[in-house]
Amino acid sequence: MPLPDIYNTDFVLWIDETVKQLKNKDLVNLDWEHLIEEIEALGSEQRRKVRSYLKQLFIHLLLYRYWISEKERCERGWQDEIENFRDELEDLLESKTLYNYCLQEWDNMYVKARLRVIQKTGLEPSIFPIDCPFTLEQILDFDFLP
Repeated sequence: MPLPDIYNTDFVLWIDETVKQLKNKDLVNLDWEHLIEEIEALGSEQRRKVRSYLKQLFIHLLLYRYWISEKERCERGWQDEIENFRDELEDLLESKTLYNYCLQEWDNMYVKARLRVIQKTGLEPSIFPIDCPFTLEQILDFDFLP
């Protein structure tokens, strides 16, 4: 069965066969279309993770800092979430490309996080800074809590 057909019926087999072809330098018979598609998807997924973890960090740091009425009840849970998202983001940012992407998406993710926190808390929007009050060093610092 040709690789493009295998791709649609048994993805894991397609991966195994593609890896064999690459190891054997059998470039002629590679399913180039799907291989390119999958490699592009890997990069997109890594970028999506950076955006997601960054936004989640912003959300939980804002909740921790500004939602005073819920802090006593939720503080430990927020701290756990902050630690988890820091771990994940830190691993991704070992890639210089993803580090630069994080900086590129910084303001956009903060805006989205701020809006989410405003909706979640019901607090006045003016409570939350328009511009991000945290630095990248702070959000990745496991000892930092606002």
